[in-house]
Amino acid sequence: MSSDSTTHSFYSILFRRPEDCSDENRVQSSSIFRDLNLNQVFESLAASKEEYGLTQYFLMPQSDLESITYRQAVIKDLEQTQLRTHVMAFAQKMKEMRECLAQAEKLPYELQKAGWFLDAVLIYCEAVLSLHDSLSSMQPESLGFKAFRNYLRAYIDRKDFQLLTAEARTIKKGLSEVTYLLHLKGKRVVVCKYGGEPDFGVEVEKTFERFRQGEVRSYLTHFRDSVHMNHVEAAILERVALIYPETFGKLLDFVENHRGFLDETIRQFDIEVQFYLAYLEFIERLRGAGLKFCYPHITRDSKEVYANETFDLALADKLVREGSRVVVNDFYLKDKERILVVSGPNSGGKTTFARMFGQLHYLARLGYPVPGGEARLFLYDHLFTHFEREEHIENLRGKLQDELIRFHEILRMATENSILIINEGFASTSLDDAVFLSKEIIKQVSAKGMLCVYVTFLDELSSLNEATVSMVSMVDPNNPTIRTYKIVRRQADGLAYAIAIAAKYGLTYESIRRRVAK
Repeated sequence: MSSDSTTHSFYSILFRRPEDCSDENRVQSSSIFRDLNLNQVFESLAASKEEYGLTQYFLMPQSDLESITYRQAVIKDLEQTQLRTHVMAFAQKMKEMRECLAQAEKLPYELQKAGWFLDAVLIYCEAVLSLHDSLSSMQPESLGFKAFRNYLRAYIDRKDFQLLTAEARTIKKGLSEVTYLLHLKGKRVVVCKYGGEPDFGVEVEKTFERFRQGEVRSYLTHFRDSVHMNHVEAAILERVALIYPETFGKLLDFVENHRGFLDETIRQFDIEVQFYLAYLEFIERLRGAGLKFCYPHITRDSKEVYANETFDLALADKLVREGSRVVVNDFYLKDKERILVVSGPNSGGKTTFARMFGQLHYLARLGYPVPGGEARLFLYDHLFTHFEREEHIENLRGKLQDELIRFHEILRMATENSILIINEGFASTSLDDAVFLSKEIIKQVSAKGMLCVYVTFLDELSSLNEATVSMVSMVDPNNPTIRTYKIVRRQADGLAYAIAIAAKYGLTYESIRRRVAK
C-alpha cells in the first residue's frame, strides 16, 4: 500500500468509519425538512439519481469534524472536471452492467441468459480497470479518493479478479469464433458445422454488378432488432451449442461459478459517490446564475457564526428556474450573542432567512458546500424547528396548548450545543400573552446558550438581553409596500414602517393638518 493511505484503509467514499453510518446519526424526525424546505432539495436530488436510493444518506448528517472534512475533501476532488468525468464514465458502465443483469433475469432461454451475464461481467471488469487507470494517472487530494485508488490497485491485483477477467475474455473470444450453417427447406431447418464452404453471396453480387446502373431499389430484408428470441431462434442456438459443446459448456460453467462476481465495496462506491454528484449537478445551475457556494469553516468551540452572500437553497432553485433574481443576505453573531430576532413587515423574507440559517448548518453537517461566499458555522448536536402547525381535533388540545407542549419537549431535549429555529410563535394568542410567553422562551434558550433564530412580529423581543440581536426585513424607502427581502442588522422599530406607510398615502399628522388648513 502506498504512503498516501498508510493511515487510512478504505471503508467508504461517504463514511470515514463504520460507526459514522450507524442509526445513531440518523435524523428521526422529518418535520425539520418540511419546516426548512430541505425536503424540496432532497427530493430533487434523489429524483435526479432515482435508481441509487440516496434519500437514506440525507438523513445521516455527520457528528464529528473529521468525518465532515473527509466529505468536503472528496467533493472538492469531484469539482475537478477531469476526475468527475472519469467517475461519471465509471457510473455509466456500472449502469450498463446492471441493465445486462436485469435483462438476463427476464429472458426465458438459458443460453441467452448466460450470454447477457457474460456481457455484464465484461462491462464490470472494463469499468473497474478503466477507473483504476484514470485514478492512477491523477493526484486526488482527498483521503477518500486516495484510499479508494489504493483499494482498486489491490483489487485488480487479486487472483480472483484476474481470473474473472481472463476467463470472461477467453469465453467471449471463443463465442465470437463460432460459425455454423443453416439449411432451410420449407419448414425444416438443419443446423450444421461450417466447413469452409464458399460464400455464394459474394459470387452472386460480383456477377450482377455489371448490370447495375445508378441507384436502385434495395430488396434487402430488414430483420427485427430485439433482445428476445423466439422458439425457432432458441432451437437453433441449442443446436449450435451441441455442435460446440466445449465453448458453450464453459459459458454455462462461468455463470455458475461467478454469480457473486460484483465486489461489494466497489458496488457501494458506485452508489455513494452519487451523493456528491447529485449535489454538484444541482448547484451547477445556481452557480451559473451568479450565486456563490463555499466550504464552511465548522467549529465546535465557538458560537461566533457568520455567513456572507447566503440564501435559501430551495427558494433559489425555484427562482432561478423561473428566471427571477435571488436576494442574498449576511448575518453574524459575536461575543455573547446567540439569538437572531428577525422582525419586520409580513412577506418580507423573515421566514426565508430563518430557513436559510437552518439549511446552512444542516448542509454543512452533510459535508456539502453551502450557499454563500464565506461561512463559519457551528457543529450542533440537534437541530429543532418550531413552525406553525395545523390544529388537530383528535388530540383535544387547542393551538396554544399544543404550542406550549411542543416548546416544552424541545427545551427538554435541547442542549447548549443545539440550534432552534422558531417561526412566529404564539401567533394564536393575545398580544400581551404572546409577549410574555415569547420572553420566557427566549430566557430559557439564553440560559442554555443555544443558537436560535426567532421570527416574530413582537419588537419587544429584539433587545431582551445581551444574547439577542435584532435583524429587520427591509422595504423600499421610496415605496414601503415593496419588500426588498434584505434582512439587516438594526434595531426593530415597527413605528418606522407604520410611518412610512402613512406617508405614502398622505396620512401623517402633517399631511392631514395641511389638507385641513386648506
